[in-house]
Amino acid sequence: MNVSLLDGWFPWTVQIAAALACLAAIGWRDRRWRLRRAPAAVVASAAVTAVLAVVVIRTAGITDPLPFSLWIWAGVAITALVVLVVGWRGARWWRLLLAPVAILLAVLCGANALNLSTGYYPTVDDAIGELTDSPLPQQITLAQLGTVTGKTKTGRIVSVNIPGNSGFRPRQELVYLPPAWFRSKARPKLPVLEMIGGEFSEPDNWVRAGNAVATSDAYAEKHHGFSPILVFADPAGGFKVDTECVNGPLGMAEDHLVKDVPRYIEKTFGSSTSPAKWGVAGWSMGGTCAVDMTVEHPDVFTHFEDISGDIGPNSGNKQQTINKLYGGSAAAWDAHDPLTVLAHHRRYRHISGWFESGDQEGKHIVQAHKLCAAAGRDGISCKVNVAPGFHDWQFGSRAFAQALPWLAQQLGTPGAKELPKTHTPKLPAVLDPKRP
Repeated sequence: MNVSLLDGWFPWTVQIAAALACLAAIGWRDRRWRLRRAPAAVVASAAVTAVLAVVVIRTAGITDPLPFSLWIWAGVAITALVVLVVGWRGARWWRLLLAPVAILLAVLCGANALNLSTGYYPTVDDAIGELTDSPLPQQITLAQLGTVTGKTKTGRIVSVNIPGNSGFRPRQELVYLPPAWFRSKARPKLPVLEMIGGEFSEPDNWVRAGNAVATSDAYAEKHHGFSPILVFADPAGGFKVDTECVNGPLGMAEDHLVKDVPRYIEKTFGSSTSPAKWGVAGWSMGGTCAVDMTVEHPDVFTHFEDISGDIGPNSGNKQQTINKLYGGSAAAWDAHDPLTVLAHHRRYRHISGWFESGDQEGKHIVQAHKLCAAAGRDGISCKVNVAPGFHDWQFGSRAFAQALPWLAQQLGTPGAKELPKTHTPKLPAVLDPKRP
């Protein structure tokens, strides 16, 4: 079902159905119900919802604010549950059936409210595919590489299990190989971009929500099949784990991304081994990782794109971050804070970066300018771009499409041309927010 979860008829239909089901479950009933029991149930539900919101916000470790509509629908679900319990006696059978329906629909609305604020699942197909772990379009296994002919006009996504030699246990990761990779047995030494998603992510988010493969195929079509290899890496090891791409109590994520992944990609796919041809691109937490990994490891990565990232790895305030990410080590915090690293690192050479934020992301715009200014003082060539958009995957998708020609040129991709400083690449039609 290629039905949008972000706009159009489907989200509104479910929301209206949830509201009507809840109202019908409450009903008019008798005078005592109308004047005493039903109002009391609604007030109690509101109180429970408020307490739940406070508990979740304080204990879940979520650094970005949750949408208010999420709590509205949580309140609707709790109201339907309370009404079912307190109004069980004397209720007609169809009211008893409508209450669970209202609960289910309200939960769906709440989940999609969260989805609307992040854009993780643009369509019903994307959500089902993620939840059922269905193969992606163009996905093959390592054993099937030989079945792809050199005449292919699209790249392939290869599912890989990269050994966690660092001690980190990643989930299955994905590698995009452009059409040019399949043309001969003498594989071209292509450049590589590690692609990192946001907090609470899956490695395939850049494919399902970020349209990275469609963007790369569109680029390759105009450049004789050449595009960077994309590695959709796992920075967490689990959906609820927020490592911020650093080594710490939550796992040796940094070692995996800096050591395990490059070693495996170079050996398995014959990619370039030169740091000048390795880069990192990320959205949200992934953008934070892109900057941090590059300034800390310029011997591994020399180019980055930070889309809506933070000023540095964080899991709350500074002390909370030190405790959670670094096991209480303030020295480890210093070693991974980009501004601190830049202030103490010798002058960088041949490092470049692209910061992009949506015009509705005031905090990220300020942080991007601050990071770029500090990077520029230490020899890193960077630019800050602000484009229409919010902090969601749809903006991340467009930002990557905007920057890919620049990234490809910086990485030395065959056929990539020097871009004028004022050049703004045209977005593929599927990503253009102005398209009808």
